[in-house]
Amino acid sequence: MSRLEIGCQYTTGAVRHSGDSRRPPIGLWLVVALLVAARPHPIGAHDIPADVTVQVYVKPAGPSVRVLVRAPLESMRDVIMPTRGPGFLELPRARDAARVAAELWIANGVRVFEDGRNLGRPAMTAVQVSLPADRSFESWDAALAHVQGAPLPDATDVVATQAWLDVLLELPIHADTSAFAIETDLARLGLRTRSVVRFLPPGGAVRAFTYTGDAGVLHLDPRWHQAAGRFVASGLWHILGGLDHLLFLVCLVVPVRRFTPLVLLATAFTVAHSITLVAAALGLAPSGAWFPPLIETLIALSIVWLALENIVGASGGRWRWVLTFLFGLVHGFGFSFALSETLQFGGTHLVTSLLAFNAGVELGQIAALLVIVPVLHLLFRFVVAERIGGIVIAVLVAHQAWHWMVDRGQELLAHDFPFAQSELIRGALRASILLWLAGWAYWYARRRKWGNGEMGK
Repeated sequence: MSRLEIGCQYTTGAVRHSGDSRRPPIGLWLVVALLVAARPHPIGAHDIPADVTVQVYVKPAGPSVRVLVRAPLESMRDVIMPTRGPGFLELPRARDAARVAAELWIANGVRVFEDGRNLGRPAMTAVQVSLPADRSFESWDAALAHVQGAPLPDATDVVATQAWLDVLLELPIHADTSAFAIETDLARLGLRTRSVVRFLPPGGAVRAFTYTGDAGVLHLDPRWHQAAGRFVASGLWHILGGLDHLLFLVCLVVPVRRFTPLVLLATAFTVAHSITLVAAALGLAPSGAWFPPLIETLIALSIVWLALENIVGASGGRWRWVLTFLFGLVHGFGFSFALSETLQFGGTHLVTSLLAFNAGVELGQIAALLVIVPVLHLLFRFVVAERIGGIVIAVLVAHQAWHWMVDRGQELLAHDFPFAQSELIRGALRASILLWLAGWAYWYARRRKWGNGEMGK
């Protein structure tokens, strides 16, 4: 891509986004139209790739820290990449455009911190267009040698939509033994961006992080308080952002809003999910692919169960306490799935991260109850009678949870189980659902007879 093409592209962008309401000269639009028509096979300027994988190396050494980034070239939109023939990059002209893409999409989106201090904008010291079959990023040494090496020969056939763009960034530091962190905007490269970050501390083992989307400020060698803060926030937002957990709490407290029984129920739930959360973090949970959908199905079942109990008139007695404890064991495994995805960010502070995540869950639970209980009091005092309102809430919650249970159950049945044939399990689940509904109908009928004084006559 020539400098004229690049310049015209930025000029049109400036006119389009500026606050000047005057129309640009007609000649400028003619030049842009000719340039767009002249390029044979450009990469789509506005197509956002669905799945993108980005590889990042961070290595502090001596007076500087180096950051190596590899990302798909097609994910860097709004930069015209000159092509030839059936879609091959025209390398002599594409290298200038590749540097512009690297500047806009990578260098501008990487921030490195040393002991909490932002090191500023990194210097882009090398840019390389690579073949899709290139495997140099399997190690730091090979990746660095490749990025700093000779570019591809001009006649190389590189499919524009399959090429890699490799970028080397450098920043000055005080000491390579400092505490480093990195924050990137690379998630914007795709609809689902998977980042693989490898940190190479001086004289230490490589630390790898894998995450989807935006991880925020990623502490590459976190101190205990940094790990604790991150995991408290993670646990807090996990329960506040999890609709199934919130609906479970709603069903739990609708019939029980007095302080003492509410504390007992909350304590039972907390102790139970703490047990299974710790067990899962220590690797004591089943590792089969069938286990997560099983737990998610049971979580939905727990909500349906509590909602039906509320419909027939539950109380805060001993049975409710035991039931809450058993369901808490199930929810603890559900919490562990979120923890397992983020535990890598705790560094060597496994216990601290685990306790902090659990503390965050408890804070989220307390915050939810502080909202749910007063709202229910106001609702039943000024809007609707408690019995009718409780039934309406339970019906709505049961309807939503039933759909969750069916959908998750179908996903569960798609897995192979180590202990039985899936057809046998399907039959058992169908039978259990029918027996469960029949049991509830029978229990409700018996309860109505008790209420009418017909029992024992």
